[in-house]
Amino acid sequence: MAPGSLRGRLLLAFTLGTSVALILCLILLYVLLVEQLNAALDEDLAERSHDVATAATRGDIGAAGRDPLAQLYADDGTLIIGSPPLARVRLLSVSEVRGLTGRRVVHRSLPPRGTPVRMLTRRIREGRVLAVAVPTRPMNVARSRLGWVLFLAAPTLVGVLALAAWGVIRAALGPVRRLTREAAAISSLDTGWRLPTVPGHDEIAELARTLEALLARLRVAFERERAFVDDASHELRGPIAVLRGQLELARATVGEHRQVDRLLGAALIETDRLTRLTDDLLLLARERAGTLLLRREPLDLLDLAVAEARRLEPVLGVRIGVTGDPAVVDADADRLCRLIANLVGNSAAAGARAVLLTIRRHPHQVTIEVADDGPGFPPDFVDSAFERFTRADTARTRGSAGAGLGLSIVRSIAAAHGGSVDARNGPPLGGAVIAVHLPV
Repeated sequence: MAPGSLRGRLLLAFTLGTSVALILCLILLYVLLVEQLNAALDEDLAERSHDVATAATRGDIGAAGRDPLAQLYADDGTLIIGSPPLARVRLLSVSEVRGLTGRRVVHRSLPPRGTPVRMLTRRIREGRVLAVAVPTRPMNVARSRLGWVLFLAAPTLVGVLALAAWGVIRAALGPVRRLTREAAAISSLDTGWRLPTVPGHDEIAELARTLEALLARLRVAFERERAFVDDASHELRGPIAVLRGQLELARATVGEHRQVDRLLGAALIETDRLTRLTDDLLLLARERAGTLLLRREPLDLLDLAVAEARRLEPVLGVRIGVTGDPAVVDADADRLCRLIANLVGNSAAAGARAVLLTIRRHPHQVTIEVADDGPGFPPDFVDSAFERFTRADTARTRGSAGAGLGLSIVRSIAAAHGGSVDARNGPPLGGAVIAVHLPV
């Protein structure tokens, strides 16, 4: 496990935090146990002191001599009686006896061996002073042993907790490692690749589902790009093959001027088709890169639609009607003419005989609606009508539909103007209806 890995950082942070918390808890436990021991000693001293003082008050001075460690002093500091083990030792000096007020608990070391004791002193009736003591050596030994036990237990507990934390972290981050390994193994966005499923509803499971959704979107985009390349190659291959054949025939028929002229005319038509296709691809690429330039100027969309309808009607062989209200927008006239031409041409390619252009003005936008009396869009084609190289095969043939870029260019021109586009089937003519929305 690398120190810089997430597992290493989590384990280090957990170990440090646990160590600090455990040490603090052990110190607190040690202090509380010592306090409990001292409280038990003080309680024992208080009970013995009470018993001896009660007996002495009743005249039984010998009670102090029967206590394990007790001495009774007169007001002037004279030792009246004490326990046999204290025959040669005074618990209190004369000055301490005379200066004692109230009740006190002190630590002492008794000569000659310096035996540690905890002592309770109090003044009783007739000015006498009672001192009761208890040896603290056993408590000191127990406290020392407790300290060593806690000191030795702390590293063991930290190690056990760190090991448990490592297991928990490893189990928690195991799905992340599997996701990483599977993601690293994906060399292409083939549909056969899937990320492992992580059960549950935690953050890692949510991350796995998010990554799988992202991979699915990338897979769709990859398929679209691959289809785009395939279709572009196919569309370019056709005109190039025809152009090559026409030129070869023209070369073979040198001297027959009419035949050469006819073949060169056909070659020019295919060249124009190639030119349009490359222009369409360039326009789409610029719009996608955000570099599509517009020459904006105030335009009346109604006048523009009427002029474009007059130009397209004899070319496409369809009846084109224009209706609506005047609407002035800041737009590129050439781009909008291209937009209308693509929409009407799309209707003509679908087999429509009549097309209706309607200009509608709204408070914040203007709508250019193109409706036809053709078969309309198939239900499963409406959502993808504006994708590149898509065709409604039930309504169009490859020969009549062109390269399948017409509606994609419509959407690109609308987007470049800050607008949007949508498609549906229905009135006013019962066929396809495409609406372009441009901001005012």
